[in-house]
Amino acid sequence: MAVCTRVLWNSNDLAVLTGRSMDWPESTEPLIVAFPAGRRRDGGALAGVDVVPRNPLRWTSRYATLVTSVYGLGGIDGFNEKGLAGHGLYLQSTDFGVRNPAEPGVHAGMWLQYLLDQAATVSEALALMDGLDVVMVGAHGHDATIHLALEDASGDSAIIEFDHGTPVVHHGRQYTLMTNDPTYDEQLALLAEQDFSRPSRDMPLPGNVNAVDRFQRAAYYSALLPEPRDERQAVAGVLAIMRNVSVPFGAPYGEFGVYNTEYRTVCDLTNRVYFFELTTSPNTIWVRFDDLTLPDGGDPLIVDPYDETMVGNVTGRMTPGLIGF
Repeated sequence: MAVCTRVLWNSNDLAVLTGRSMDWPESTEPLIVAFPAGRRRDGGALAGVDVVPRNPLRWTSRYATLVTSVYGLGGIDGFNEKGLAGHGLYLQSTDFGVRNPAEPGVHAGMWLQYLLDQAATVSEALALMDGLDVVMVGAHGHDATIHLALEDASGDSAIIEFDHGTPVVHHGRQYTLMTNDPTYDEQLALLAEQDFSRPSRDMPLPGNVNAVDRFQRAAYYSALLPEPRDERQAVAGVLAIMRNVSVPFGAPYGEFGVYNTEYRTVCDLTNRVYFFELTTSPNTIWVRFDDLTLPDGGDPLIVDPYDETMVGNVTGRMTPGLIGF
């Protein structure tokens, strides 16, 4: 449920990486959570309340996942053990349509988590959308009007939006950028008005914090990224773009007023490392998925990024804990 930016870098020879910024008018109460496979899920329940009372989707996760949660609703950002990643971003025009109880329903807060739990690739995730009914849910007075960006370790990508209950899908490696309103079709049309694939220092560049300007800046700076020498340089390159499209403190826009960037993440899908940067902390932290011990059906491992003692590799500081999804 967040106003954000997503940038996929799938054109270098080193690794497939994705950056995202989380912009929202208050803290989303994030936790970084590693879930083992074999976890039973209920896509119709939220905080003990049946928000999808008839024919809720229930499943047991096939894959382990590493995600950042939002308000305890579900994962809003992260990837799974197969290298499928996803990111939920705010889209005011989202319309999930009228609930169809003939189809299994999952509330919007668990939509991304379901796909990460069950799919290994973008194509598999899109296949899971057939016959699935996504149901609106709210938290802290805000509806989860989200659209999803997906990518996998091969560099494949997809954007999924809902218009009057119908999913609108853009599927292909070329869909590397996403922000918020207007719809993705309109964003692509606006981008076509200026060829940011050939950036120069004389090219005028939009500098505001609205979704259209951030989309165009992301395109401009993505085209400038040099071939990285190593993972450190690759991650730094993506983070540099995410910092450029972040919303400074106090910058007002949108229907809820001020949307400051709360955090930025980078998913390295080749090396399976998750980087997290809180804007109120000078420390970048990361979790190496392959160093986690996640026995099937076991307890999730959790780390609180607001813990100011966290710095660098925090894989070893993830501890078992309870979480409501």
